[in-house]
Amino acid sequence: MKAIRKITIGLVATTLLIVGCGDKTKAASAGDAEALKVVTEESLGLRKTDIYTEAGTAAEKTEYRTAAAGGSLKIKRAFQDAPPMIPHDTDGMLPIKIGDNQCTGCHMPDVAEYMDPKPTPIPVSHFTDFRPKHGVVDGIFKKAVDNYKNEVAIKETEKLQGSRFNCTLCHAPQSQGNLAVENTFEAKFTSKDGASKSSWAGTTLTDSLDTIKGESFVTDENIANKDSAAGYLNEH
Repeated sequence: MKAIRKITIGLVATTLLIVGCGDKTKAASAGDAEALKVVTEESLGLRKTDIYTEAGTAAEKTEYRTAAAGGSLKIKRAFQDAPPMIPHDTDGMLPIKIGDNQCTGCHMPDVAEYMDPKPTPIPVSHFTDFRPKHGVVDGIFKKAVDNYKNEVAIKETEKLQGSRFNCTLCHAPQSQGNLAVENTFEAKFTSKDGASKSSWAGTTLTDSLDTIKGESFVTDENIANKDSAAGYLNEH
């Protein structure tokens, strides 16, 4: 009799527990449903449309500037010495080819100086050769610079360097379309005219190339083994 009573009490307790959990599950489900009404799949992305179909989904149209070269306003640089963006129409100017670079017709320094309004002149850095001219002497490869002495190959020329000839590798026209995400970046220019002018001239070209300022880790052992295929490693 006692056993039957215990079994009955146990069944009642289990039933109450299941009912209680069911109520909590229903409450949680109701909460989830309410959350789904507020945070929809469409609201999670930038496109704001049904993610299961492309119907009705259209990207912002790219609207490049149509002002003619010489009649457009310059675009403020993104940061100090950032490549300036192209503010004018480039129709008929691209692609740049080895025998056809219309950019140089206005932006070469000796031309830009006499134009009104003055286009941005190509800076000194674009006329500077940074490529060492290695060679072979008596069948042996010889380097033009000694890296262990932090030597660099820098030669200012009057010729636009081939590595700088294809202008659109760094400079590009800009779209007038609205931004999907607003850009809040604020540049801190290191020169007073940094928003419109390059400072890449003179010692500025070499400041960042001196990689052994102060104490050097090139030891006598390094120099003694500089011709070794594996080189020499020390604790540094």
